[in-house]
Amino acid sequence: MATTTAAQQREQARVEYDAFLAACPSRQLLDRVSDKWVTLVLSALGTDGTNAPGERCGGEPRVMRYSELARQLGGVSQKMLTQTLRSLERDGLVTRTVVASVPVTVSYELTALGLSLHETMRAVKDWAEDHMDQVLAERATYDARVA
Repeated sequence: MATTTAAQQREQARVEYDAFLAACPSRQLLDRVSDKWVTLVLSALGTDGTNAPGERCGGEPRVMRYSELARQLGGVSQKMLTQTLRSLERDGLVTRTVVASVPVTVSYELTALGLSLHETMRAVKDWAEDHMDQVLAERATYDARVA
């Protein structure tokens, strides 16, 4: 049996995980990370909590309690936040820590893998905020032309 080097294994994975191929399992991951709640959770876990409403997320990634995340993510239901956090934990992007206290404390934190995705997700969120006026104008132009 031939052995392969780490570089050869990475190259093989690069060939096997081509998201443009229909059978590629990386499509499931792309589907997961393109979800709005995933983007917002990863962005929220990357803020230090010092930004005012409407201000850019800044600071270092931090540990957040479930209730803090729920407050930060306006409009998320308890069910959706729980499902999102479980999927992120399953994918190794977030760790969940339970502290046996009264009441029990549950907190979430980005893993190293989650940190590697955090900046990209925050950039997507920031891009959407920066370009929303332009997108709304383009939609109005399109709708007027098509109608």
